[in-house]
Amino acid sequence: MDTAGPVSVTDHAAERATLRSFRGGLCGCLTRRADASFELADTLVTGGALATAPPPHLSLEPAFRRGWGSTYGALRRGRIADEAMRDLLAAWRPADWPAVFAVDASSWPRCDAECSPERGYYHHPSRHSNGQPIVAGWNYSWIAGLNWQRDSWTAPLDVQRMHPTEDTGRATAAQVAALVGRLGTDGSVPLFVFDAGYDPIALSVDLADTRAQVLVRIRSDRVFATDQEARPTGARGRPRRHGQRFACADPASWPAPAAALTTSDARYGRVEVQAWSGLHPRLARRGRWAGEKQPPIVRGSVIRVAVEHLPKPTARALEDAVAVVVGARHARPRRLLAGLYPPLRHRAHAALRQAHLGLDHAPRPSARTGRPLDLARRRGVHPAPPRPRSRRRLPLALGAPARPRPAHPDPGPTGFSSTGAAPRHPGQSAETHQGGTGTVQGQSPRAGATLPGDQEGRLTVVKLQAKGLPRK
Repeated sequence: MDTAGPVSVTDHAAERATLRSFRGGLCGCLTRRADASFELADTLVTGGALATAPPPHLSLEPAFRRGWGSTYGALRRGRIADEAMRDLLAAWRPADWPAVFAVDASSWPRCDAECSPERGYYHHPSRHSNGQPIVAGWNYSWIAGLNWQRDSWTAPLDVQRMHPTEDTGRATAAQVAALVGRLGTDGSVPLFVFDAGYDPIALSVDLADTRAQVLVRIRSDRVFATDQEARPTGARGRPRRHGQRFACADPASWPAPAAALTTSDARYGRVEVQAWSGLHPRLARRGRWAGEKQPPIVRGSVIRVAVEHLPKPTARALEDAVAVVVGARHARPRRLLAGLYPPLRHRAHAALRQAHLGLDHAPRPSARTGRPLDLARRRGVHPAPPRPRSRRRLPLALGAPARPRPAHPDPGPTGFSSTGAAPRHPGQSAETHQGGTGTVQGQSPRAGATLPGDQEGRLTVVKLQAKGLPRK
């Protein structure tokens, strides 16, 4: 109720009755510890405390009329009827809003909660772990209704936590199909908008029997193909499945668009929108289609949005936003373009000529081999700076002679070997030392040769230990 000046109770009697009815339905969705959970929800919505505040702090807010122990009871023992809550949110969706819904995933970091169940590794834009934007936590899939107004208000309709081993694409498609069933049939075909990272072809196959359209932002270097023309009579050979090549990054390969729109906007300047229908990608038998005998042909419409400038100045190069619409059998491109222009805001339908985010044109690694790749920075994969060579000795080839070891600073008494007389490799001569004479076998001692004093003393100790006599 946005008003200016004094407000009378009778002026907004209808709004108060609507709010009272919604609050009654919300209380009916709480099956255990309903009063404490309901007041806790009021505290988070109307109170001044943050949602991350400890439970005892939330109990001090005026909206919470119970003791601090009730906050723990509501969080630990409270229960919510999930399906009843989803039905309530779908029934109370703003009636004057269009049937346009945004689908995206968000991560709740739980890096230090090692005992939390069902944690996985997900991308997080602001928090890093070991230099990478990957955190351990929980992943939630959201569906929210969008408005034509240029503001941040959305209408959340469904949220679901994804299991780490669950197929995110199939789970999201099932979530969308369940919401379409709750919206009812009012004659309009709902449009679900996905950000980059979702597979539009897989979503189209999973939602083939669902009355919905899917708009997914794609990379600007994707390649599609047109339908093959009619084969002439009497032609031989295997018929072709794909027609002409359509490269999003090559304007020369674009045929005449099926629909086009050119206008001006105060924030974006000149806006140009083009749409091509009847395009399909060339699928291969890998990934999702690994077990298929022949990958399917999924047709859709490709939409290109180009603007003159962004609302805020930036030094980065601009790119045209490209999106693909699947399930276009329910609506024509002209009808879709009629509802595409009014928002023209960031992340509403497609990001308008966004700057390089590392998803479209990642810098290629250097052609030099033998250098590791640095993954710590966000801009993409690039060669790491050269490092000093490792001092670890490489293994010798089979049959190569062993390398001589460096001399030990204390070689011991002359004429004795510390490793025995076992030969090492063929071709190497093994010297046998005799402890009694201190001469090498095959050589005669020189006349009058004497040992130094320290070596002669060591030799005497060794002889005594060999005979078992005590040392003098």
